[in-house]
Amino acid sequence: MATTPSHQRSAGTLAAATGLTLFAAVMLLVSGVLDVFRGIMAIAQDAVFVSTPQYVFRFDLMGWGWVHLVLGALAMIVSIGLFMMATWARVLGVAIASLLIITNFLSIPYYPVWSLTLIALYGFIIWALCVAPKDAPER
Repeated sequence: MATTPSHQRSAGTLAAATGLTLFAAVMLLVSGVLDVFRGIMAIAQDAVFVSTPQYVFRFDLMGWGWVHLVLGALAMIVSIGLFMMATWARVLGVAIASLLIITNFLSIPYYPVWSLTLIALYGFIIWALCVAPKDAPER
């Protein structure tokens, strides 16, 4: 059985952790911006969205707009921490992405395709933040 020297293994681990964290940071920033725009649309003119009359989770669109706006702004802030490779940002990134998955699920009747797209993006973000090795560098 061949063994890999520890300095090569740590360099590969470092590259994987950095790559996955940067992937999550970019995706969280882009998704956060999209959620901020979605929030602004719902607050400014809720006639853009069509709702299903028989959906179980029926909420006020302006309220949903504020939820998306605030969580999207928090996602953008956390993504800046991810660009700095901060551990706190990885933990908050998973938490914010999880909350945004829930809010996008609950807003499916208002914008179904977009909600499902963002759910998938946030799922990738959670995956990237969770699979990066624990010994990732912190700056």
